[in-house]
Amino acid sequence: MNLNTLNDLTQLAADIKRWGRELGFAEIGISDTNLSSAEVEHQAWIKKGFHGDMDYMAKHGVKRTRPADLVPNTVRVISARLDYLPPKAKDSWNVIRNTEQAFISRYALGRDYHKVMRNKLQKLCDKISAEIASFADNLFESRVFTDSAPVLEVALAEKAGLGWRGKHTLLLNKEHGSWFFLGEIYTNLPLPIDDKGSNHCGTCSACIDVCPTRAITAPYELDARRCISYLTIELKTSIPVEFRPLIGNRVYGCDDCQLVCPWNKFAEVTQEPDFNIRNGLDDISLVECFAWSKAEFTQKMAGSAIYRIGYTRWLRNIAVGLGNALSTPEVINALKMRESDSSELLREHVNWALQQHQLI
Repeated sequence: MNLNTLNDLTQLAADIKRWGRELGFAEIGISDTNLSSAEVEHQAWIKKGFHGDMDYMAKHGVKRTRPADLVPNTVRVISARLDYLPPKAKDSWNVIRNTEQAFISRYALGRDYHKVMRNKLQKLCDKISAEIASFADNLFESRVFTDSAPVLEVALAEKAGLGWRGKHTLLLNKEHGSWFFLGEIYTNLPLPIDDKGSNHCGTCSACIDVCPTRAITAPYELDARRCISYLTIELKTSIPVEFRPLIGNRVYGCDDCQLVCPWNKFAEVTQEPDFNIRNGLDDISLVECFAWSKAEFTQKMAGSAIYRIGYTRWLRNIAVGLGNALSTPEVINALKMRESDSSELLREHVNWALQQHQLI
């Protein structure tokens, strides 16, 4: 193998996909770096202001849509798919409909995917490097990404044949739905590329129709400023009052658009132990979560994606959930316990919640 012939590169691509599966990835695909059409769409999305307070979506300019500008010498992107749906999780709709419960997006029930995905991608890079190390004329360059840099991961995964961009803007796979994470390896290896994924949404509008806040403003277009995932995770300030009643008991993220997607009937539970449920987060009450001290939050959420939003925003989100819950003594007492909290942000949301129970 000298990596200068198509046959050798084709074999290496096949090996990379096999090594990826051995590391636990559900699927590996390879694409070129031409994102010109996606760049036009992305810039139009930014111009509309749909990214909200996520300034990082705009500040990197075209690096997000031009991989070689981000990592020089990049000619290919290896995209990886890793299933995350945890086994034995309580039915999501049952949790959402029970106003006493706290609904947490299923991707955040286990260990933080950033660490898990990054470690697996780096192991794949190490394997590639070791296998081709003896070929001095073919120095392997690579960099791994997991939702951690200006990378247009859905567009790249679609080009790599891992699925298609659904009307909710998430990647969909005909055989496996959408309950998976994506990660990328930028590389200088001129590997053969896979065929782009074909769209199978058809006339279905289930995800658009179910969105509580009407965040999917058109097929394939999401106004993040209205999205519950954005409001409960990305937004660092006060949640707009008009959205609070619509959030219900969704205290970290929202899965509604995935829950109604017909393709997710084919989704499989994860085989990755790190994504198993921790601390009973699939079936936990709002009152219980709201009672956690900062030390308890730190201890329970260590290693979780939830830890990134911090204790105050965690409580802010739960206060909204409690405002939407039934007026029980337990709910009222929980809110009153934090009515004079030192955080102005939290006090505002607690006062709003008490107003919903007509106590202010």
